[in-house]
Amino acid sequence: MSGRREDQLKREIMINLPIEPHEVPKLRELVGWDGRHSDYPTLFKRCNFWAGLRDERNELIAFGYVSGMGLQHGYMEDIIIHPQHQRKGIGQALVKKLLQESEHAGLEIVTLTYDTKHTGFYTDCGFVPCSGGLWRKKT
Repeated sequence: MSGRREDQLKREIMINLPIEPHEVPKLRELVGWDGRHSDYPTLFKRCNFWAGLRDERNELIAFGYVSGMGLQHGYMEDIIIHPQHQRKGIGQALVKKLLQESEHAGLEIVTLTYDTKHTGFYTDCGFVPCSGGLWRKKT
């Protein structure tokens, strides 16, 4: 990606971009995820911060957030890029914007979980792959 385009993305990706409650679930569904409609707008009140990007039609095309206690450690989640805008550098710019804001907020550690097929992407964004665990409520 050219430096000019990357600079443009950095300006357009906004921390705590005003987002309507229906917009993130719609974006989640466009990438094949469950919409989690009941999470919004509560998520905006509970997470540390989020970032988003709109296209020229004002449609939300990128979203991600960092949550946690706001002390030393944060957790990045839901890095979502509209399918028509993937592989254009938007995802990497979004992650880097969230990491910059994490530093600004005083976070020293940011973790996330991802499918192994995305290891290269997150490594390029500055993450170091490591093992972890997952607990899930039995249904």
